[in-house]
Amino acid sequence: MATVKVYDQNKQESGEVTLASDVFEIEVRPEILNLVARAQMAAKRAGTHMVKTRALVSGGGVKPWKQKGTGRARSGSNRSPIWRGGAIIFGPSPRDYSFKVNSKVRALAMKMALSSRLAGETLMVVKGIELPEAKTKHFAKVADTLGLSKALIVAPAEDSALTRSARNIPGLTLTTVDRLSVLEILKHKQLVLLEGAVEPVQARFAKKGA
Repeated sequence: MATVKVYDQNKQESGEVTLASDVFEIEVRPEILNLVARAQMAAKRAGTHMVKTRALVSGGGVKPWKQKGTGRARSGSNRSPIWRGGAIIFGPSPRDYSFKVNSKVRALAMKMALSSRLAGETLMVVKGIELPEAKTKHFAKVADTLGLSKALIVAPAEDSALTRSARNIPGLTLTTVDRLSVLEILKHKQLVLLEGAVEPVQARFAKKGA
């Protein structure tokens, strides 16, 4: 098991916490992280892009001119793709881009993402963040003291004051244990766990995955 220091919001050491080895010390396999990250990105795609096919373009009820004798090429409908205002060939149609990933694989990828931040020494445990009021400037000051530039901060539960204070700071994202995702961890160079979130994270993933 790994033991990491716990800092307060002034970056002063305030203790230590032991991290479960079956959650934070997993061998990282890039192909697993890639699979789960792609699945999460694909699930976010709207898939509502569409063009008009021959069935949707207006017109086409009458043959433009007779088949023979006009000296012009044969034509059966003004909805033809080669006509101006006609249909689009092989255009996109609404579809669902999401694909299924086994729950054990998702849990394994999460543990690998957490382990990669611990191994890369970009994981920090902070005792807590207390602000005099819900103002961006107060949260920005704490982030600067902790040396956070592009960080994902994980709180044990929703905190409206912290959320309002952090949402306008570029590079910083505040989330909770139940909304934690592999994609969010990989998008940020630093991972900050508030001390109260450590145990819920370990409890959520300790017995899942290989």
